[in-house]
Amino acid sequence: MQAIFDQGPPPRAPELFNMAAYVLGQADALGDKTALSIIGGPGDEDWTYQQLKRAVLGVAGGFLAQGLTPGDRVLLRLGNNVDFPLAFLGAIAAGLIPVPTSSQLTSDEITRMAAIVTPSLIVAGHGIALPQGSGAQVVDSETLHGFASFPAADFAMGAPDRPAYVIFTSGTSGTPRAVSHAHRAIWARQMMWKGWYGIHPDDRLLHAGAFNWTYTLGTGLMDPWSIGATALIPAADTPASHLPALLNTHMATIFAAAPGVFRQILRQKFPPLPALRHALSAGEKLPATTRANWEKAAHCPVHEAYGMSECSTFISGAPAHPAPDGTLGYPQPGRRVGVIGPDGPVGYNTPGTLAVSNRDPGLMLGYYGAPEETARRFQGEWFLTGDTVSMAQDGAITYLGRADDMMNAGGYRVSPIEVESAMATHPAIHEAAAVEVPVKADASVIACFYVCEPGASVDDDALGRHAHAHLAHYKCPRLFIALPTLPRGANNKLLRRSLRARYEAGAFT
Repeated sequence: MQAIFDQGPPPRAPELFNMAAYVLGQADALGDKTALSIIGGPGDEDWTYQQLKRAVLGVAGGFLAQGLTPGDRVLLRLGNNVDFPLAFLGAIAAGLIPVPTSSQLTSDEITRMAAIVTPSLIVAGHGIALPQGSGAQVVDSETLHGFASFPAADFAMGAPDRPAYVIFTSGTSGTPRAVSHAHRAIWARQMMWKGWYGIHPDDRLLHAGAFNWTYTLGTGLMDPWSIGATALIPAADTPASHLPALLNTHMATIFAAAPGVFRQILRQKFPPLPALRHALSAGEKLPATTRANWEKAAHCPVHEAYGMSECSTFISGAPAHPAPDGTLGYPQPGRRVGVIGPDGPVGYNTPGTLAVSNRDPGLMLGYYGAPEETARRFQGEWFLTGDTVSMAQDGAITYLGRADDMMNAGGYRVSPIEVESAMATHPAIHEAAAVEVPVKADASVIACFYVCEPGASVDDDALGRHAHAHLAHYKCPRLFIALPTLPRGANNKLLRRSLRARYEAGAFT
């Protein structure tokens, strides 16, 4: 028997489709129902469904008034506020292609990324680094706010397979890859409603992430709005210690966060949470100790999901179908997922590469401007994730490890080559190796192992400043370890896994 999960495909998206129109499809019927509450700040800010749709279509009209035409890219350089989803959905409503990016990126990083997507317009938040020499038109947050009151544009309807947005992911080569997704990607997320969320129109989902994070954008905002629920988002700079009280005060029924947030809030004493049914975790593996401590403190389960920029979250546990202990969970009904070896699907309980069929409406269109790289990620119908897993006969997926050295930093996949290249520009460093290492049972960090130039020396503080000058905060190493040499194999390949193993064995303490 082949290790393939397939219970039949999901329904096809309508022939005329717009992602933003779908997300706001409940707005006219729900009217004054609260779509979004921004909580925990000096004063709560509420948006009704009617207000949200009006603002999105106004922003769409404002973008078009700048002379943009369908298919133009709009680079989003915005902070942790409601401007981010308004600009994202407004661009999509107008038939434009938004490119959301982390506000933490440095000028050098965003300049390289902008060169890949060649934006026609940049929406710029205050104090956020912008690309150099892109030639794109720039509008600031205040101008964006004015767009919200422009005459409402019509939704640009079209084929569901046409490009809708682009997001960046770290490439294994160290070069960020621009992942192009179709309008149908939002339609595919219906498979998560029962396969992970267990969400209903009367739910109040509190997502602990920032507005300008794609995990928040999907799980925290667009999915609740698509089904007609209420999204709760903490105001910018709300400390994790306040989250249990916010869950209680605002009667949240579902809580979503990255594993690191769960670890932080478990330091607090929990108030009663009578409305909370369950929690959702994604972005990186949830440690078993964190899961157990959460369930003891919150008196509700946490359901974990696995995904990636190229296909969002497609394997998960769910309230109706919890993941067996030690597994990632199950492919969501409607997905076609396999475990692939060199000659195709392997058998059950056999290690192989986790793969998603190209029939999946949530799978990317491809890497923008990189058809060869896109082709390399496929084996026949299968998109290869790079993760080694096995599949039980009931479909449960057990994670066995990465097939490469990619690191995870707070839910972001980070290429070691990108970090190493940045650190090697320090004049005192001859060569560097970036490795994710565990610092305790439920937490890991990026470590930089380095060899100094002959006669040179450098302290950790200087290396930390150098890292932050060249890398987004989440990519920066937290540990710096000097070595006389770095381990290499017979072909001179850097042996990062050897460094991790030696670190775990205590060789550097």
